[in-house]
Amino acid sequence: MTKPMKIDFVSDVSCPWCVVGLGGLEAALERVGDLVQADIRFQPFELNPNMPPEGQNIVEHIGQKYGSTPEQSAANRKAIHERAASVGFTMKTNENSRIYNTFDAHRLLHWAGIVGGQKALKRALFDAYFTDNQAPSDHDVLVAAAQKAGLDPQAAREVLESGRYAQEVRDAERAWQSAGITSVPAVIINDRYLISGGQPAEYFEQALRQIAAEG
Repeated sequence: MTKPMKIDFVSDVSCPWCVVGLGGLEAALERVGDLVQADIRFQPFELNPNMPPEGQNIVEHIGQKYGSTPEQSAANRKAIHERAASVGFTMKTNENSRIYNTFDAHRLLHWAGIVGGQKALKRALFDAYFTDNQAPSDHDVLVAAAQKAGLDPQAAREVLESGRYAQEVRDAERAWQSAGITSVPAVIINDRYLISGGQPAEYFEQALRQIAAEG
């Protein structure tokens, strides 16, 4: 019997482990096949809510935030690139990449969740940032991602320029923080089960099968 599952994927578009986690979840859903009917909803979380639009160099930022040396930062990037490649995603971030403010990207994702195409937009935003080294704070980049996802680019630009959905995104961010989410990706299944981090497909598959059995 197919079990419907509500899956809230709390993440940021500038979070590399969120790419890995989404890839693992999607592969697991393919493996379980008809056992699970998943309704994935992408929820907002900002790793750097106070980041200015122009952003900050990634090595400088990681050094200030976590105390990492440039060598440690490079090693971590290499490891993440390898994990991303294992789920079929190409990351091209380097020592010259930048960390950006992602609030407008979350507003656009909220809109996509209403009109349809949220998953495709999430993928397009990951591509823009991690593969093409584009700024997710740039409205032209966001509109192009919306168009790539099959959404109306004029409607997307109107959402961005109007400031629409700002309150809804802020409220959602606060709600997830109040629920105890302090890092991403955080995958919440049926409002009850939490899976944290960029887990591999095997981990997600085991969890999905167990939750389906319990349900």
